[in-house]
Amino acid sequence: MGIMVNNRQLFQQIRILDPISQIDRVSDILLNQGIITEISDQIISHDEKTEIIDGKGLIIAPALVDLYSQSGEPGDEERETLKSLTEASQAGGFSRVGILPNTNPVIDNPSVVSWIKQKTAHNPTQFYIWGALTQNLAGAIIAPLAELAEAGVIGFTDNRPHSNLQLVRKLLEYAQPFNLPVALVPTNIELRGNGVIRESRTSIRLGLVGNPDIAETIAIASLLELVSLTKTPIHLMRISTARGVQLIKQAKENNLPVTASVNWHHLILNTEIIASYNPNLKFEPPLGTEIDRIALVQGIKNNIIDSIAVDHTPYTYEEKTVAFAQAPQGSIGLELILPLLWENLVITGELSALELWRSLSINPLKCLKQEPMGIQVGKPAELVLFSPQQSWMVTPSQLKSLSFNTYWLDQQINGKLIL
Repeated sequence: MGIMVNNRQLFQQIRILDPISQIDRVSDILLNQGIITEISDQIISHDEKTEIIDGKGLIIAPALVDLYSQSGEPGDEERETLKSLTEASQAGGFSRVGILPNTNPVIDNPSVVSWIKQKTAHNPTQFYIWGALTQNLAGAIIAPLAELAEAGVIGFTDNRPHSNLQLVRKLLEYAQPFNLPVALVPTNIELRGNGVIRESRTSIRLGLVGNPDIAETIAIASLLELVSLTKTPIHLMRISTARGVQLIKQAKENNLPVTASVNWHHLILNTEIIASYNPNLKFEPPLGTEIDRIALVQGIKNNIIDSIAVDHTPYTYEEKTVAFAQAPQGSIGLELILPLLWENLVITGELSALELWRSLSINPLKCLKQEPMGIQVGKPAELVLFSPQQSWMVTPSQLKSLSFNTYWLDQQINGKLIL
């Protein structure tokens, strides 16, 4: 993860970011066996065993946390294995990653949870496992939530929209006693139809079936009404519309127990880029307009949208090399999200460094009801080293992920974790 934990390291004149204490300053920082022992303007070490590192141009900060991503294993190991997912997360600066339940077999029974936990018991990346809400993610029969909770899932989600709101009400009522996150996808399936692009003048110009923004906003409004009734906290996944941000803002002002996340692509791309018909730009929900993009960034800035999700979704070359409308949704992102968001949001001034880091580290943990990590003297820390200026080419050989379905393939980008 970029920081050794088996020796003494002194980082001199390095930029320290800590969204918990709101620190953004250049200082010296001394670590011993992974524990922060001193932070000062200048630290003099007389221990010959101390490794002294010139931190100029580098950033040291809490490791990143991903709310939800997909693992190919079990079932689709040609896309991604737990091993390659670990390596990709480490290369991207993520010490903790949530695994979505749409594996094969589905994570709808405790045996699958136990199998993943045993296989990753000694992992450098801690995997949080999402349990299914319904059996086989079919949206019909409630999964054994109590057994899944006992097996140690981080929360519950089907990672797909539900058309039966009566079922969603029962799910929320049944899930409430477990005090675990319930993550829902706010999409009205009937209004979405076969849409593959945000409905707009661009969708007409490109000859692609449009998905209207009301497919999201009507679903958000319905789910918020259910939360108002049941009082069960929910997490809204993949918010993509300006109106969606407004609805969540109103819900939080009314003290409804709701958190929300946005897919990182939606913060730096808009629907106009789909003119390239690159199948790696097909997402669900689709990329929004520039108005949506700006509203989502402001939602992050103002803490209305709590977290940025990687939503790492690997597919093989053959699966993605099809016409745009027929391509499966999603792309990889664990190794790309930090450099691309830094370059496109922090460098441009749309977000501060602390605002970006907050939404990628402490806020995801809060959404998962876990204790946030910070930089504090005397405490162990999960830290990463990031070099914003280091450039590299996004190629299959450079990526740790087994899949390389990304719009940035064969492009040079700036920013890399130092491993």
